Amino acid sequence: MVRVLGIDEAGRGPVIGPLIVAGVMIHDGKEAELGAVKDSKLLTHKKRIELNHLIQSHSEFSIIQVEPEEIDSAVGSKDGMNLNWLEAHKQAEIINKLKPDVAIIDCPSPNCKKYTEYLKKLLDNKEIKLIIEHKADVNYPVCSAASIIAKVRREEEMDKIKKKYGDTGPGYPANEITKKFIKEKWEKHPEIFRHSWSTFKKHEKMKTQKKLGEF
Repeated sequence: MVRVLGIDEAGRGPVIGPLIVAGVMIHDGKEAELGAVKDSKLLTHKKRIELNHLIQSHSEFSIIQVEPEEIDSAVGSKDGMNLNWLEAHKQAEIINKLKPDVAIIDCPSPNCKKYTEYLKKLLDNKEIKLIIEHKADVNYPVCSAASIIAKVRREEEMDKIKKKYGDTGPGYPANEITKKFIKEKWEKHPEIFRHSWSTFKKHEKMKTQKKLGEF
C-alpha cells in the first residue's frame, strides 16, 4: 500500500518560542482513521488535543522542535540559508526518517517549484513523489493532521515557557500581552526570543539610542 506523509508547521511567525515541524504518515485511503481533521487554525484547542491523541494512535509521526537560536542562525546566515530553507531541511529530516512513497507539504515559500527543487536535493530517496502546494493543510487531511499535532506541541512548549517566565501571551508580535512581555523582559530572558525578528531588534535599537543620548 502507498504510504502518504503530510507535513506542516506551527509557530513560524512568533517572536517567542520554538517553531514546530511535524509529519503524519498513513496508508493511502486510511484518512478517516485520523478523525474530523481540518487546518488547526480552524479548531478549538480542546478539539486539537482530542484529535492529537487520535492522530498519534493511528499513524506514524515525527515532530521536530526548532529553537529560537537555530532560527536566528538561519535568518542571519550569510551562506544563503533563510527560514524557508531551514524549514525544508527539517521537512527532509522527517521524510528521510519515515520513508513515505508520497510526501504532501504545505509550502512556506511563494515559489512552490523552486521550493520543491531545493527540498528534493535534501532527500535520500529522490524517487519519492512530492506534492508541494499552498493551502495543503486545508486540502489534504494528512496535512491537516500534521498541522494539528504541530500546533498542540507548540502550545505545550508555550505553556512551559509561561510557567517558567510569566505570561508571554501567544508569542505573536501583534498580541498586546506579548508586546507588554517583550517590553519588560526582552533583556532579562533572551533565550526564549527570536533576536532576528524586527520586534526584538526594535528594543535593542532603542536601548542603543538611549545610551548614545546619555553622552
